[in-house]
Amino acid sequence: MKILLMGNPNVGKSAIFNRLTGAKVIESNYPGTTVDYTRGYMRLDDEDVEVIDVPGTFSLEPKDVAEEVAVKILKENRDSVVVCIIDSTKLERGLYLALEIIEEGYPVVIALNMWDIAKEKSVWIDAKKLERVLGVPVVPTIAVSGEGIRELVSRIKEASPVDIERIVRNLEG
Repeated sequence: MKILLMGNPNVGKSAIFNRLTGAKVIESNYPGTTVDYTRGYMRLDDEDVEVIDVPGTFSLEPKDVAEEVAVKILKENRDSVVVCIIDSTKLERGLYLALEIIEEGYPVVIALNMWDIAKEKSVWIDAKKLERVLGVPVVPTIAVSGEGIRELVSRIKEASPVDIERIVRNLEG
């Protein structure tokens, strides 16, 4: 199993990566570009699992080199679990990318990062309802303090592909 950390730029992917891997990092450069990504390892059920901190992207329709690399990494790792990291204060923007990845058939877990900042800004998200609607695990996290990281790790095993039409039915009903 491989875990891809994906999300918009500046949502805390690297902070979560460091929490998951203990900052045991391997810097890599995508061939033909100057865009770096980071690989490391974590233990999950007595198994070493590769974790890739993918460059930030807003969608699967790349608009620059970093986004092209992000999409290539995703496509080259079809057997991966994708942890979509979303800035809780910008939920709609992050959900756009998460839904695209879900629609492509990847098993997804959503980390609603910067949960503390969302609370400070009076942004209220019903994480349990979002989980029911999307059919994927949704975990509030605060990467800088480590809050929610243990639950995030425990929920990775629950990730499985979701039928996008089921999400539409959940939204309609």
